[in-house]
Amino acid sequence: MNDHYLEKDLEDAILRDLEGFLLELGAGFSFIARQKRIQIDGDDFYIDLLFYNRQLKQLVAIDLKIGRFKAHYKGQMELYLRWLDQHKRQPGEEPPLGIILCAENRKEQIELLQLDDAGIHVTEYLTVLPEREVLYTRLQRAIDEAQKKYALKESN
Repeated sequence: MNDHYLEKDLEDAILRDLEGFLLELGAGFSFIARQKRIQIDGDDFYIDLLFYNRQLKQLVAIDLKIGRFKAHYKGQMELYLRWLDQHKRQPGEEPPLGIILCAENRKEQIELLQLDDAGIHVTEYLTVLPEREVLYTRLQRAIDEAQKKYALKESN
């Protein structure tokens, strides 16, 4: 993608390559909706992408953002997740999960907002692939962090 694009352009690019995007998300994801319209107090809101994960047994809302993470994105995602929990969650399912996909995360803000406790995760997307060594380093760091989180969950 070029340097100047809109959230809709990002969404279009993902949907053009939906199979690859689903594989990047991980096993068990099923596509449910694009621009899922929800009404709250007569106002319309739109969840950019909505998935269901069969293994996790939960809905996964993805909010696409251009640019870096901003703290107020948490409130928007919490609204979506609470609506999904109240209106779309089926018996036996886990509470919905939210992913905010942005060009740059802000680690300190994310940590202070305690997003993990709210079932919200923030991740970055790349508009241009970095050099091979940088990509390898980032992937290895992500794998190491995931393994540490998994190990902590297993020990509890």
